[in-house]
Amino acid sequence: MLRFSQRAFCFMLLLATGLAVSPPGDYEAELTEWHAQRVARLTAAEGWLSLIGLHFLSEGEQQVGTAEGNDIVLGAGPLSLGVIDLQPSGRVMLRVTPGAGVRVDGREVLSEELIPQGRGPRGQTTTVSCGSMSFYVIVRGGRMALRVQDTASPRRRGFAGIERFPTDESWRVEAEWEAFAAPREVTITNTLGQESQALVLGRAVFEREGQRLALLPLQETLGEPLFFIIADETSGHETYGAARFVYADPPDESGRVIIDFNKAINPPCAFTPYATCPLPPSENVLSIAVRAGEKAPLAAH
Repeated sequence: MLRFSQRAFCFMLLLATGLAVSPPGDYEAELTEWHAQRVARLTAAEGWLSLIGLHFLSEGEQQVGTAEGNDIVLGAGPLSLGVIDLQPSGRVMLRVTPGAGVRVDGREVLSEELIPQGRGPRGQTTTVSCGSMSFYVIVRGGRMALRVQDTASPRRRGFAGIERFPTDESWRVEAEWEAFAAPREVTITNTLGQESQALVLGRAVFEREGQRLALLPLQETLGEPLFFIIADETSGHETYGAARFVYADPPDESGRVIIDFNKAINPPCAFTPYATCPLPPSENVLSIAVRAGEKAPLAAH
């Protein structure tokens, strides 16, 4: 099993969901602004709604393009884009079909190594593009895959919005932070069934509906935001079945953590089948109904 890349995943989600803290003011206005930023990032050209494919690579050469005869059939782009070679060393090489109009990191080339997401010397990722379509290599469960995007994707064009529960300030919960004597490893399973290990430094404890509840956040180092993966009695009915995500600031000096469930969000896999998302550990499956935050996504028009 591989270690869960908490920092990379949390950073990606923070960027994609726009979970910046709003300036002080009216709570309802703050949530409205936060939600608008969330939707803007979700519907952006590089947002989750633009995903149109996830293709795992096999070792050796694979023809890539939209024509049915290719080994990897893309949902958009040229009939023949080129050949991708996953070498035994783990390097991913691309040979471009001449005249296909393909660019790699904005340059016209005939061949190039594709650096997987975030694995360049300075965290770079190599992006291949042709028209409105682009792709890059990601690593999931130790396997290489192409994540394909299209700014003209039907999901992005037909996005119907995100319905939310009415704002309820009682769901802005004050929890007590209980630090563990030593970091614990928790098994995290993703939507593909792959397992990895995540570090947990403590837990946030609060009371609701006469119950004492505790949530385990993912956090690699002290001082970083807390990332909670949760499910509850609404999951699969009123809210997305797999999970929702909630972020919180790290504990303050008094050991207090504010968890605002009004900002509970759907994971990327709620909006596209081409994203892989972590599922909640058993400790984070709550026996109460959290009617706050985002409901299950609306069907696209």
